[in-house]
Amino acid sequence: MSAVALRLEDLPHYIYDDYAQWEGKWEILEGIPYAMTPAPSIKHQDISGNIFWQLKALLENCRKCKILLPVDWQITEDTVVQPDVLVVCDENIGGVKLEKTPVLVFEVLSPSTTRKDRGIKYRLYEEAGVKYYCIVDPDTDGAEIYVLQKEKYREAKEFDQGCIFFDLGPCQIQFDFKEIFK
Repeated sequence: MSAVALRLEDLPHYIYDDYAQWEGKWEILEGIPYAMTPAPSIKHQDISGNIFWQLKALLENCRKCKILLPVDWQITEDTVVQPDVLVVCDENIGGVKLEKTPVLVFEVLSPSTTRKDRGIKYRLYEEAGVKYYCIVDPDTDGAEIYVLQKEKYREAKEFDQGCIFFDLGPCQIQFDFKEIFK
């Protein structure tokens, strides 16, 4: 008896309505579910919090920009992600899920998410039109910042200490990466 290879078309394909019924923390990427467990490490959470608080301080006078911690962002009917920290420039954001494309997304790497954050999420964010995608690595205290130009990401700057200017549309900020690793 020969082994039968599993094909992508043999897997179940889930959509947002399925996802909305599940318990626990999940993402679905192009119809495939991904469990968001175990919880991120303490260092991961500390860095995410530092990102959030710096953005909150930098954008306190901007009425259009909202800084969000993990929230369901429905990109398509079969793709729902929960970025670690994101910025949306629209004063009318509310409800159960986000359907508008963020202008800035931060993903803090974990051993279980590194491949997904650098691979499929990179592609999904690029295709969705996220202007800035920041991948933060707690193991190296470094970050990679990608800027969308002509519908493709190019690396803006890779560094472990320093500032970068983000033009978010309604406002501009100078983000200091050395502050998030304290």
